[in-house]
Parts: sequence; structure tokens; C-alpha cells
Amino acid sequence: MDWNLHLQPLFKKYGNRQHPLEYKNNYQLVVMIVLSAQTTDAMVNRLAAELFRIFPDMKSLASIKPEKLYPYIKSVRGFRKKAEWLVKIAQALADCEDIPLSIEELTKLPGIGRKSANVIIREAGGSPQGIFMDLHVLRVVPRIGITQELKPEKVEKALMEIIPKDHWHAAGMSLSYLGRELCRPSDPECSSCLLKEICRYNLHNF
Repeated sequence: MDWNLHLQPLFKKYGNRQHPLEYKNNYQLVVMIVLSAQTTDAMVNRLAAELFRIFPDMKSLASIKPEKLYPYIKSVRGFRKKAEWLVKIAQALADCEDIPLSIEELTKLPGIGRKSANVIIREAGGSPQGIFMDLHVLRVVPRIGITQELKPEKVEKALMEIIPKDHWHAAGMSLSYLGRELCRPSDPECSSCLLKEICRYNLHNF
């Protein structure tokens, strides 16, 4: 099956959407990506305004002790460790312009793994180096039938093998939004899905 061809309508619908985190610049993007690990995007969006009012840039974050962040991020899971990571990131990057746009360099920073790096690169306009994996993508891809692998690195590899590199950014975001809006863990809205005619899950349950 030509999965790349069948996924094109999905890319057209969702591929250009911004990540659900409501950031205003690359500094905010990096901070919010770190905070969002194991925490909902909605929660991070709610705390962002006050956090960035007090700490508007890398320099303001680099000059504090992690404990200063606690009152502003205590609602996120693992906030103490994340506060430590954010201060170290700010100290390593003197300015927003110094944020690297390669997976190799981004993953050297504390609190940033491959998933986070892929999102940062996409949202900051960097060249695609992978396909970002979140819980939605990891649920949708096996359901559709592209691969039955469940581990993020194996799912990403499977997608990268069937989708041209210039569509990698669109692929991750499209599959994520499909999972958020329709292909939910329970009661997925298969009748409204653009992939219903070829989706393994839908055809099996039809």
C-alpha cells in the first residue's frame, strides 16, 4: 500500500497547524515543551502568561535559582526537576537566537529528548530530521495499520521509511491532531476520518 499517497489528505488538513502549545517565540516554545512532558498542553498554556511576564527571556531565566520557578510551574508534573532543567538550558543558551535546530544539539540540553527536539525543530522552522512522536501518534499509527510496533523509535522509523523527508513535519502533526480530534482512545469517530477507507481498525470493526 502506498501509505504516503493515502496520508496526503490528512497532511493537507492538519499538516500546517501549529502545535497546541500557545507560544509566542522560540524561547517560550522551548520552555513550554520542557514543561509539557507528562503534563497536558492545556495546563502549560494556562500558566504561561504569568510565567513569561516574570521571566520574559533566556537571560532572566539564567540568572535565577530553580526554586524561583516553583510558584509559577508547581501545577506541572515533576516541576522541581523541570525548573532545574530550564535554568540550565537558559544558562547554556545565552539568547533565543542561540537555540540549536538539530536533534543532536537539542538533545544535549537537559530535559529535551528526541520527541521534544522534533517539535522544536518543526515549530522553529528548521529542516525535518525526524517525525515527532506523542501519545496520539503512537496510538493512531498501529490502529491505521502502518506498523504494529509500539515503541516510539520503531514507530518513527517505520514512518520515516514510507514518508518522504519533506513531509516529515506534516506527518507528525497530522497524526497527532487526528488522534486528538477523532482517533481517541475510546469511541473514535471513524465515520468522520479521512482514512476510514483504508484504516485497519475501522475495517476490522465495520
